[in-house]
Amino acid sequence: MAKHEDLPVPIFSKLDAVYGDGSQLEEAELRFSLLNSKFKQIFGHLPDIYARAPGRVNLIGEHIDYEGYSVLPMAIRQDTIVAIRKRDAGESEKLLRIANVSDKYTMCTYPVDPNQEIDLKNHRWGHYFICGYKGFYEYARSRGLDVGSPVGLDVIIEGTVPTGSGLSSSAALVCSSTIAIMAALNVNLTKKELAQLTCECERHIGTQSGGMDQAISIMAKTGFAELIDFNPIRATDVQLPAGGSFVIAHSLAESQKAVTAATNYNNRVVECRLASVVLGIKLGMEPQEAISKVKTLSDVEGLCEYLKEEPYTVEEIEKITAKTLDAIFADSASSLDVLKAAKHYKLFQRASHVYSEAKRMLKKLGDLMDDSHYSCSVLFECSCGELEELVKVCKANGAVGARLTGAGWGGCAVALVKETIVPQFILNLKEQFYQSRIDNGTINKADLGLYVFASKPSSGAAIFKF
Repeated sequence: MAKHEDLPVPIFSKLDAVYGDGSQLEEAELRFSLLNSKFKQIFGHLPDIYARAPGRVNLIGEHIDYEGYSVLPMAIRQDTIVAIRKRDAGESEKLLRIANVSDKYTMCTYPVDPNQEIDLKNHRWGHYFICGYKGFYEYARSRGLDVGSPVGLDVIIEGTVPTGSGLSSSAALVCSSTIAIMAALNVNLTKKELAQLTCECERHIGTQSGGMDQAISIMAKTGFAELIDFNPIRATDVQLPAGGSFVIAHSLAESQKAVTAATNYNNRVVECRLASVVLGIKLGMEPQEAISKVKTLSDVEGLCEYLKEEPYTVEEIEKITAKTLDAIFADSASSLDVLKAAKHYKLFQRASHVYSEAKRMLKKLGDLMDDSHYSCSVLFECSCGELEELVKVCKANGAVGARLTGAGWGGCAVALVKETIVPQFILNLKEQFYQSRIDNGTINKADLGLYVFASKPSSGAAIFKF
């Protein structure tokens, strides 16, 4: 029997295969009906095919996927759906026309050239689709796949993963877009190939993703978290504790991962790379050997005592490496942006978090979530005031464990809660955290269900062809 990651993305002809029955199925039927009517209204045709990919919540293993360590995320029911139609070769306009069901997002139009550059200084929501488009064609070329000459595509997107929430709305969009393009062009790739491909895709937007978000969105299974390993990428089903449920609560601080990458997310990637190189040299490698061979902290296991706790200056690191930082990162434009913004580098703290977080993957979940949050907050400094307050409220109301989830700097917290107290727990969060935000106009009371909800592990990416 083929391994889970070696199977293709499933193709379904009925929505209940993914959305089950009851209210969730009714909601999905309404969403697809709205997609179709909007598609016909804008483009004059119905879609050929649909792809969906879910958001995710990470339970343990924050900021360690790009360092080569295993992580434990699960998919959530909120997802992104891409409806797509391949335009006939004889149709006049060769364009990528990308619309959204939500009026918040205006239509984006791009040329069909797969080699087009993405204007990162002009951040548009349609860029995420183009990430998938460019990445798919790059992969097809590398594999020698014949996908024909590029043709126009009509696309409409609809999503329920809150943006800037730390629940991987960007990965859900990139994954569903890539899968839709693949399906529209009659190509069939395995989940493992797609997970690696979509990780590379998102780097076109300027974020140095480690691969967790894409892997879980594509390889998730209903009822299980997935232990995601890298190099090679693979997923192992993990049964979560009986009698427990995960409550996901938004801090209402928006995490703009791509926009703030140079000072936040990509900054930490660069600090971790520098920490690994410095450790390699401290362990006896020649500087050039360390720069060329040591790519992640998992290459130089757990020896933080060789790093000083005070932040390193550029001059101190360049003295150790015998090379300028610009030269070390010459092949990475997004890393060079980090160097322009950074004043110093906290190598000890970043390495300490990565190594301790990797060890937490092996222990009991509730306490680990608490330990993980402390490490993310203090050592990796990727929390914020709203998340600290929210985690404190979760713990005060009986959460077995609670932590920020996602890249941080805003977004959501996830709490492990006994199933029997979930309704009261959510009510307490509404009263003790969200009510003041309702009173001051930050959110509307009617929208609370978007910001705090319970979730079980949900299914991964799928294709629909009706």
